Amino acid sequence: MKRLLLKSIAVAVAVAAFGVAQAQEKTIKFATQNPKGHPIVMGLEKFAELVTAKSAGKIKVNLFPGGTLGSDQANVSALQGGTLEMVSMNSGILASQVKEFAIYDLPFMFANSREADGVVDGPFGKKMHAKLEEKGLVGLAYYELGFRNITNSKRPITKVEDIAGLKLRVIPNPINVDWVKALDANPTPLPFPEVYAALEQKAIDGQENPITVINANKLYEVQKFVTLTNHQYNPQSVLISKKFWDTLSAAEKQIVQEAASESAKYQREQARGQVAAALDNMKKSGMTVSELSPADQTKFVEKMKPVITKHAGAVGPETVNDLLAELAKQRK
Repeated sequence: MKRLLLKSIAVAVAVAAFGVAQAQEKTIKFATQNPKGHPIVMGLEKFAELVTAKSAGKIKVNLFPGGTLGSDQANVSALQGGTLEMVSMNSGILASQVKEFAIYDLPFMFANSREADGVVDGPFGKKMHAKLEEKGLVGLAYYELGFRNITNSKRPITKVEDIAGLKLRVIPNPINVDWVKALDANPTPLPFPEVYAALEQKAIDGQENPITVINANKLYEVQKFVTLTNHQYNPQSVLISKKFWDTLSAAEKQIVQEAASESAKYQREQARGQVAAALDNMKKSGMTVSELSPADQTKFVEKMKPVITKHAGAVGPETVNDLLAELAKQRK
């Protein structure tokens, strides 16, 4: 009888332990607009690999590349509602939640990748992400899309005046609309999943994106010319739903944060390492690559100054001064 009782207790303990183990298991849905094979998705894959290893499989990560869970705006709403756990998206898009994030869309703010790393990984980048918590979002790290360049199907752009009159798709926000207008071109705000079809149907003449995005999405099939303008640098915020974050234990939060930070370093290495190969593939696929002369690049920068002045006021002087002070440190 005693043996039977002990056996029953052992079974009960085992069942309870199993129940606890089950309860501790978490699943993260992680979304991005970028297609499989793109450096952003490589970052997601590295994150999933690291989380699985660090949690001994207790935290599972399911990836949803290619905009399969909707637009960036839809993903933000899902994060806030707790129906999506994680997303990687252009940091500038978050200006719809916290106006200061528009600073990441100001043209010609970063001279090179080293400066960008110093800003987003330092106090400035962390302070920006901290502003999101009251909106139900937690910023874990920054991936990158990189420096943006202009493509079109009409003509090679070898001087600033060549941009005039082109109908260019832009990320839907006021800064991007204004900088295209400043070049006497016609801005057309569109969600990214609609861009290929709009180019193919000639509803727009061109668009602007980093080289790896242009290549990964095969825009060379519907665009003839690319100009290396490097007019904006796009950090990508790696975000987690605050509703989900608050369900994690301290140990689980550490696992997720470490994996995000480590995958961000890996992701940027991949992104930068792929630029030359992507550009080579675009050339082989029939694209003509051009650059502005130093004089025209200076003219481009000058045309952006009124746009920067206008939107710097909306961003707020404190944020602008914080960024400029961080950049001054990087440039010493």
